[in-house]
Amino acid sequence: MIRLKALGHLCCASLLALGLQAGAIAQEADHPSNAPMVVGSDFGVAPWMVRGAGGPEGFGADLIREIGKRLGRPSVEIVDINFSGLFPALFSKRIEFTVNPLNITAERAARMLYTEPFFATGNGFIIRQADTMNGFEDLRGKVLAVNRGTISDTWATENAARYGFEVQRYDTFPDTVQAVLTRRAFTALNEIPTTVYAASRNRGIKVGFKDFNGRNFGYAFRLEDAEYRNRVEGVLECMKRDGSLRGLYEKWYGEAPAEGSSLTTVYDGYGAPGFEGHDATPHAASCG
Repeated sequence: MIRLKALGHLCCASLLALGLQAGAIAQEADHPSNAPMVVGSDFGVAPWMVRGAGGPEGFGADLIREIGKRLGRPSVEIVDINFSGLFPALFSKRIEFTVNPLNITAERAARMLYTEPFFATGNGFIIRQADTMNGFEDLRGKVLAVNRGTISDTWATENAARYGFEVQRYDTFPDTVQAVLTRRAFTALNEIPTTVYAASRNRGIKVGFKDFNGRNFGYAFRLEDAEYRNRVEGVLECMKRDGSLRGLYEKWYGEAPAEGSSLTTVYDGYGAPGFEGHDATPHAASCG
C-alpha cells in the first residue's frame, strides 16, 4: 500500500513537471526571448503612437521599447493595426499583446487578460473653436464622430438615443477630427489625453467638454498568457516605482500625472483589480 501511494505521488509529480515544461515551451514559442517582441497598436493616436520619420514614436512607443529592453528582448516591432483589427490580430497570434491605449472593461476582461491599470482617462469631446459644449445635452440633434470599435464607439452607441445624437464611425481618430473640421460632425469623441493633445496641435479645434469617469488603460494578452502578462506587468510596476513612467508622461503630455492615479499606483497582485483575470496573490517586486 505504501509503495502504491509512493508511486502515485511520483506519477503526479511527473505529470506536474511535464505540464510546467509544456507551458514553458508554449510561452517561449509565443514570446521567443531571442526574437523581436511583436506588438500591435493604432498609429493614429497622438501622442500615444504616431508614425515618425524613423518609425513609430510617442508615449506608447517609448514605453513599450523600454519594456522590451527590460525583458531582455533584442528589439521591439510595433505593428500598425486599425483598432477594429486589434483583437483579431491578438487572438490569431499575429502580435504578442496589444499596446494601444486600451480601456479595461468587464466585457473585454472576459476574453483576454489585462495588466494592472497604468493610465487614467475618460471621454473628451473635440469641437470647432467657434462652437460650445457644456454637457451631454448639447449633443441633442448633432452628429458625433468616433473611431470604429473603440470604447468611444461603445459609449456613443449606448447613449445616442438618450441624448438624441447621430453616430458617424471612422477607421482612424484623425478621420473623426477631419469630420469636425469639415462640419460633417459637431464633435469627435476620444480619450481625454488624446483630444487634449490633438487640440494643442490644431488651432481650428478645442476640447469642448471633459467627462472624467474613472476609466483606465491596460495592455491586453491572450487568456493562456498569464505568465507572460505577469512578467510585463512586473516591468510596469518597476517603472512606476522608479519614476520612469511618470517621466514619459511628462515628456509627451507636458504635465505631471495626477497624484494617486494609475500612472503612479502599484496594485496588489497581477491584472486589473475588480475585473476577471485578476490574480490577487501577493508578489515581491523584482526591480534590478
